Amino acid sequence: MRSNRSLPALVSLRAFEAAARRLSFSLAGEELFVTQSAISHHIQRLEAELGVTLFERRTRAVALTPAGQAYYERVHAAFELLRQGTETIRAPAVARDTLRVGLLASFATRWLAPRLPDFAASHPDIDLQLLPAIGLADVAAGEVDVAIRYGRGTWPGVRSRRLMPERLSVVCAPALVAGRRRPRAPADLLRYPLLVSHAQLPFEWDAWARQHGLDLSRAQTVHLHDYNIVVEAALAGQGMAMGRHRLIATQLASGALVEALPDTALDDPRIGWWFVGPRGKSGAAAQAFQAWLTQAAADA
Repeated sequence: MRSNRSLPALVSLRAFEAAARRLSFSLAGEELFVTQSAISHHIQRLEAELGVTLFERRTRAVALTPAGQAYYERVHAAFELLRQGTETIRAPAVARDTLRVGLLASFATRWLAPRLPDFAASHPDIDLQLLPAIGLADVAAGEVDVAIRYGRGTWPGVRSRRLMPERLSVVCAPALVAGRRRPRAPADLLRYPLLVSHAQLPFEWDAWARQHGLDLSRAQTVHLHDYNIVVEAALAGQGMAMGRHRLIATQLASGALVEALPDTALDDPRIGWWFVGPRGKSGAAAQAFQAWLTQAAADA
């Protein structure tokens, strides 16, 4: 006949199995995220319930008694059956797509990053890999799956769709133009260093100057590696920067940056932020990201 005596508590059996497998109460505690004393307590309780000694306690180690070894072999086999059965019936993990996105670090940090939690919540099956770089990642050659680029959308060998236009105006720290030092006309900007970020095809200052009839041949320019550095240099009062309003909206709203010449913004509908993909049909992850970006840009 089968005994109707109850089994030991599962928590005590787990503690015994881990301690016997690792021959260490402390390592068993680390594995089960409990203290060494908790493991010792569970094993003492198990030994009292079974009426046998399972471990020999030594100065700095433990060893299984013959009864403990025999019991461990059966308990371990039972836990292995439980693990195998659980893995067999557990629902398979949802397949995830990885999408590599090339973009400027300034766009990633100043515009995209604050909005990414919404994308992650909407598309938990897509892992975005943001790959910031100054140079243009080769979308056509597969260096990235898609890209977000800044400019006029005239890149060869790819498919481009504008996400949002960019407004440009000359900005600086308030102290730089305080009082009588405030510039009154575009030519007055030549008294200040002009902060320029690296670009393969620079156009911002030239486009703005052309609109306002300004000759920049005598301008003192400071070439900086990245637009993030341009913004920081402008905040520190080191010169005039071409403000990309999509990226510096927070600084303009707080007054940390001001327009050096109000009412001289450049609003060229060709200049903006573009979603760039390879020619041909995009994958599902790229389509989902583009649709989300398009909506996020429309809401911005």
